[in-house]
Amino acid sequence: MQQDRELTVGVVAKRCGVKVSTLHFYEEKGLINSWRNSGNQRRYHPEVLRRISIIKAAQKLGVSLESIKQAFAALPNNRTPNKHDWQKLSNQWQQDLNERINYLTNLRDLLTGCIGCGCLSMKHCPMYNPDDVLAQQGSGAVILEQNID
Repeated sequence: MQQDRELTVGVVAKRCGVKVSTLHFYEEKGLINSWRNSGNQRRYHPEVLRRISIIKAAQKLGVSLESIKQAFAALPNNRTPNKHDWQKLSNQWQQDLNERINYLTNLRDLLTGCIGCGCLSMKHCPMYNPDDVLAQQGSGAVILEQNID
C-alpha cells in the first residue's frame, strides 16, 4: 500500500519538530528528498524522519549543513544512515567537536583576566597593542586568537 508508505510535509514537520519551510530548505540543500503525488503535493518516505533527526542532532553539535550533506553523500546510494552509519558519522564529527570545545575553553580562560572594554589599562592584557603594531597581522583580537589556536 503506497499510501501507508508516504508522509505529507505537514506530518513530517510535526513529527520532527521543524517548520515546513525547514523541510523545503533541507530539500533545497540536497539533504532530504521528496516526490510529488498526482495532486502535485510533496510526499516523503518514512525514512526521512531518521534523516532529519540526524541532521538536527548534527546541527546541535555544530556540524555545518555542508558537512552533513557530504557525510550523507558518502553513504551507498545516498541512503538514510542506519545505526552503524551514525556511529561512523559521529566519530568523524567528534574530533571537530573536541577541537571546538578546546578552543572555547581556552577562550573562556583567557578572557577571565581581561575586562575586554578596549581601555588597554591592564599591563598584561592579551589585547594590549601599543602603536597598533598588530594591524599588519590582520583584523580583530589578533593576540587573543593566537593564544587560542
